[in-house]
Amino acid sequence: MTRAGAAVHVKGIALTPPQWATRVRTELVGNILPFWPRFALDRTGGGFFGEISEDLTVRATAPRASVVNTRILWTYATAARLIGPEWRPTADWAFDYVAGRFWDKQAGGLFWMLDARGEPLAPRKQTYAQAFGIYALSEYYRLTGSAKALDLAMHLYSLIEAHCFDPKHNGYIEARDRNWQPLDDMRLSDKDLNSPKSMNTHLHILEGYANLLRVWPDPSLRARQKALIEIILDHIVDSTTGHFKLFFDEQWNSLLRRVSFGHDIEGSWLLYEAAEVVGDKALLARVRTVAVAMARSSFDEGLDSDGSMFFEADGDGRIIDAKKHWWVQAEAVIGFYNAYQLTGEEKFREASRRAWDYIEAHVVDHVHGEWHAKLTREGVPLRESEDADAVLVGPWKCPYHNARVCYEMLDRLGNEKETP
Repeated sequence: MTRAGAAVHVKGIALTPPQWATRVRTELVGNILPFWPRFALDRTGGGFFGEISEDLTVRATAPRASVVNTRILWTYATAARLIGPEWRPTADWAFDYVAGRFWDKQAGGLFWMLDARGEPLAPRKQTYAQAFGIYALSEYYRLTGSAKALDLAMHLYSLIEAHCFDPKHNGYIEARDRNWQPLDDMRLSDKDLNSPKSMNTHLHILEGYANLLRVWPDPSLRARQKALIEIILDHIVDSTTGHFKLFFDEQWNSLLRRVSFGHDIEGSWLLYEAAEVVGDKALLARVRTVAVAMARSSFDEGLDSDGSMFFEADGDGRIIDAKKHWWVQAEAVIGFYNAYQLTGEEKFREASRRAWDYIEAHVVDHVHGEWHAKLTREGVPLRESEDADAVLVGPWKCPYHNARVCYEMLDRLGNEKETP
């Protein structure tokens, strides 16, 4: 049983769930949500600017990534549904751009990248991007009841199953070309292996299917989601170490011995959420055990002394990237709190709160708004001259992880009951 409502002590002062929730809500509505319509929304060309530097310089000619735009759509559809109708216009704006520009009217699916004019720049069909389309469009349907949004989400599901599923070895192929034919280079980024299958893509298909299942309880979708959870448990989670394996050939042979702490702690709670939506008690029990084991490994091996989480380790557990990535810290808050709710172990709740404290102290950009993308191990924001990804808005930098930690924590803390 969880010890719901137990106070966490911060520098000798007890922090109750309502107090923590107030801090979370302040960050969400006072900083994260206002930033994107204020600075990133392209009122002339539609959609959102592809890149904004740490000093708020808008690079209007930068390409626009489908993943960023669908994540913005999800963020503001959720905000309008949970926080207030004032966020609906941004959700509508994002939906119009995703459905109008990113959608391939010839072959179906979402383009990977557009140029600043909204024309296809990289028209390939990355399975990861289709999954985020499902995630976002399902959420917009939850907000609006839009038949078009649900139809597009269901169409993406059908396209993934028809063209990306591997009927011989199970699982999903990373990418296809514009017309859903085989593609030589399937990488999400130049930092990834060019492998047929990856943990990252399967994790976010899982997330997208879970949200679609909430609004479209189709038996075939439920069966595919259950099978996907089993694939992740059988092939992607290393039952010995409690970590995800990252890249695979078609036969599920692991291609890289590496640990991604952010994905581990993120996956621990996304797996449990997905199993809850499927509603299979035996599967949920199995996932619960794995989720807690993954949280333990992340706690034991991935935390720095200041409560933040490292980015990456090699296969022998040696830290090889000690930078502090914004999204990893956000996932640590949710993942450790989820582990606390599943086990009642205070160390997990304390780890979650310490990660939130670190975010407030170091990751939030208190000058320009939003969050810094990357920091040194010591918590100093990196400059773009030191790391090309150190931007406020970029091909991967968006409000999805940091808004989501706020939504999740407001829900979880709001459901806690105070103990005497």
